[in-house]
Amino acid sequence: MDKTQKLKKLAQVARMYYIEDQKQSDIATAMGVSRPFVSRMLKEAKELNIIEIHIHEPEEGNEQLFRQLHSAYKIHGGLLVEDGEGEHQTNQALSNSALALLDTLKTKRLGLGWGYLMGEMVAQLEQRVPSASSVMTVCPMIGNAGVPIRHYQSSESVRVFAERLCATPHFFNLPALPEDCVEKQIFCGTESYRQISRQWELLDTAFVNIGNYPSTPDFASGARYGTLLQQKKTCGRLIAYFFNREGEIIQSDHDFALQIPIDSLRRCKNVVGLCSANTSVSALQGALNTGLFTHLVARATLVSELL
Repeated sequence: MDKTQKLKKLAQVARMYYIEDQKQSDIATAMGVSRPFVSRMLKEAKELNIIEIHIHEPEEGNEQLFRQLHSAYKIHGGLLVEDGEGEHQTNQALSNSALALLDTLKTKRLGLGWGYLMGEMVAQLEQRVPSASSVMTVCPMIGNAGVPIRHYQSSESVRVFAERLCATPHFFNLPALPEDCVEKQIFCGTESYRQISRQWELLDTAFVNIGNYPSTPDFASGARYGTLLQQKKTCGRLIAYFFNREGEIIQSDHDFALQIPIDSLRRCKNVVGLCSANTSVSALQGALNTGLFTHLVARATLVSELL
């Protein structure tokens, strides 16, 4: 047997053992040799670098992903999770990771967005006994939605967060989507809006959902933007703002949503992007291109696909 044939035979044995998951005794029977001989062939294959084994530690992989995220998008940190058995299990892991991040950031003044993952975090917190944390105040970054979906009831999220973290709540008792721009101007002149605006300027940490576009609910996007979202090739949503893959926040003179101004959000020290189990690669890419985010909670698979 010449050298080339020998190497091919070693590669065949290695493939049968490591890729096809066959037992050494079964390989020996198939090849008409003894089991110890198969063992020696596998050892020789390793010595000749036909077989290379590398153990990917979860922490090691995530650290590498975060290094790439920092280099490409200036992301300072966060937490990445592995996919669960289904979307529900994955979202539970993501919500627990987001809550764990609060302590590491030493958050004192927390702003909350909305969305499916926010609802999961509220559900997780409700299972916990109230305990003191670094968080002193909690406030919403958008008014309450007009849909009967708990994930979008900002006041309820603030109440549960403040109660379980032993913090002071600041409520925003105005609708996220008034009737039109005229009504928005009226609301912006109220004491309730002025008070919440002051809280927005004091935030040190903001939890912001990164959602897909088109989104459900669509937050009156047609009335607020007309065909602008389609023209600008929108790919995602954060709070009730929309953006495209280049990271452009789509602005409209007819946008009547009551939410934290983008400039106020940019001044926040820690802006944590929350990606649920179904957040798309294009939505994540566009969100990171906005330059708003400093931290990220997402599936490791999603980040790997992006990078």
